Amino acid sequence: MKARKPRLRLDPLTRSRVERFKSIKRGYWSFRILLALILLSLLAELFVNSRALLVVYKGRPYFPTYARVLAGREFGLDYDYEADYRALSRILPRRGEGWVLMPAVPYNALEQDFREGRYPPYPPSFSEGHFLGTDRIGRDIVARLAYGFRIAIFFAVLYVSAAFLLGTLIGCLMGYWGGAFDIVFQRLIEIWEQIPFLYVVMIVASIFQPGFLLFLAIYVVFGWSGRTWSVRAMTYRERERDYVLAARAMGAGTWRIITVHIVPNILVVIVTMLPFAVSGAISSLTALDYLGFGLRPPTPSWGELISQGIATYKEAPWILASVISAMIAVLTMIAFIGEGLRDAFDPKRYTVYQ
Repeated sequence: MKARKPRLRLDPLTRSRVERFKSIKRGYWSFRILLALILLSLLAELFVNSRALLVVYKGRPYFPTYARVLAGREFGLDYDYEADYRALSRILPRRGEGWVLMPAVPYNALEQDFREGRYPPYPPSFSEGHFLGTDRIGRDIVARLAYGFRIAIFFAVLYVSAAFLLGTLIGCLMGYWGGAFDIVFQRLIEIWEQIPFLYVVMIVASIFQPGFLLFLAIYVVFGWSGRTWSVRAMTYRERERDYVLAARAMGAGTWRIITVHIVPNILVVIVTMLPFAVSGAISSLTALDYLGFGLRPPTPSWGELISQGIATYKEAPWILASVISAMIAVLTMIAFIGEGLRDAFDPKRYTVYQ
């Protein structure tokens, strides 16, 4: 007999919530599509890249995508810098020395495509591989959108994860301990929230030109405090429940009571806020990039594409149309996921108390 694979066992309440979320079709399918896009963005180099997926030269295979830089001389060309794989895909078959397999979009996000007698921006062209055209300095729009999406979504996910983790921890301690600790942190958070975050980002960006990690750290430092209030209120209510009093009477420590008993019971508040926080982080990063205070150029950025699209909306309307369509699609899917989670985790559905 074949051994049955162990299945993940969920408690009845969690299973009911998952089934309820699956029944909300637009939220469930938005989640699946967005998850697929995130997974594809991790492998973007296999679909959108100026490096070949496979080069067969004189019977020997090469896989340049994630390998070291392969110079042109290694393939019989007369230069020592990295091989031009698009040109190589034409040269090798003509010489009878091999063949090249290119990605679907044979351009990277930083490459400038200049053509003799023509000046960018180039309109969409399937024959040239620019399916959504180029920007005003010749960079492929599909490549900029794909890599810009990867940066934006992972920035938002990392920021939200760190901010919620810190905010939830401090909010739980404020609600559980109360007293002087709660009062002191309330005053500190109120003062901290009065600092004009946008001005701080502008000042830091003008001095240091922050990269991804520094920008992420700035966001986390100024973004965690707003998460504490709802968690504090829920914890303040939960700490007087019988199950918490029983755990305390049995000698459980503060960390165990918070992590094992309180957090799972206030998880509904955290989970339902996550998608909207991710959406806000993507919009905020895009807005700062548009204003010129975001990630340093030439980092692929939706905000920078919006800026170019507005500046060239008459001569190159495809730039603005592409990035706006991508933003609307992604933010709409995140909103649908948030609505689905909020409905599925609504505590009134699973209690007799209304």
